[in-house]
Amino acid sequence: TQVLRKSLQRGVVLSTGSFLIFEAHKLISGLAEVHASFKVEEVIEQADYLYGSGETEKLYRLLVQHKNSDDAELLWRLARASRDLAQLSSTSAEEKRQLTYNSLEYAKKALEKNESNFAAHKWYGICLSDVGDYEGIKTKIGNAIVIKEHFQRAIELNPKDATTIHLIGIWCYSFAEMPWYQRKIAATLFATPPSSTFQEALRYFHMAEEADPNFYSKNLLYLGKTYLKLNNKKMALLWLSKAKEYPAQTEEDKQVQKEALELLNSI
Repeated sequence: TQVLRKSLQRGVVLSTGSFLIFEAHKLISGLAEVHASFKVEEVIEQADYLYGSGETEKLYRLLVQHKNSDDAELLWRLARASRDLAQLSSTSAEEKRQLTYNSLEYAKKALEKNESNFAAHKWYGICLSDVGDYEGIKTKIGNAIVIKEHFQRAIELNPKDATTIHLIGIWCYSFAEMPWYQRKIAATLFATPPSSTFQEALRYFHMAEEADPNFYSKNLLYLGKTYLKLNNKKMALLWLSKAKEYPAQTEEDKQVQKEALELLNSI
């Protein structure tokens, strides 16, 4: 009666029955929210297990069911899974293209849902770069500054993420070895075109290795490649040998081993 009196004082007319229904609805809604949250955590746990096991197709099938989710943690994982599926040799050219564009949309949505999520920034940068492969060199160069900004924001949010540090190294390496005709395109797009050096790339690759030693075969490969560019054959041999001997768990690892071996044979 006290609650009813207070409701009437606020000008809200509630019968005792409707009040009880309202309270029950609130309780059920609260339980549903808790259940939904718990379900998200379960999906993420399962997704991370599949990712660690290299089950790319199963992981994608699990996460694509949640493409309309509002959870940034699910969405960036879906962006990553879509990209990983696109990278498989068994994926057709048309599927690869569609997955690449979809992955960018998922990463973009993850950012919209949570701007403070470092992984959303990282995967947005990666996926934006991938889309550039379909839209031509002018678009790819035009997106370069935005891509680097997202990688830098990811590092601000998580300074210990070795993969993002590696990606800035790749960005620097790409601009350091950019051919003259691409530099001309860059000059038409920017008042001050983006540029870098192999020394700067090397610094980021070493920073990534310090953050998480031996975390990624490609970082070892690029340390070797960068030392080759700087004419330091002794250090190039060291890092290329490490890349060649890295345990191959993915298709990318196998490609890294192959390239490392070819470079070692050429020295």
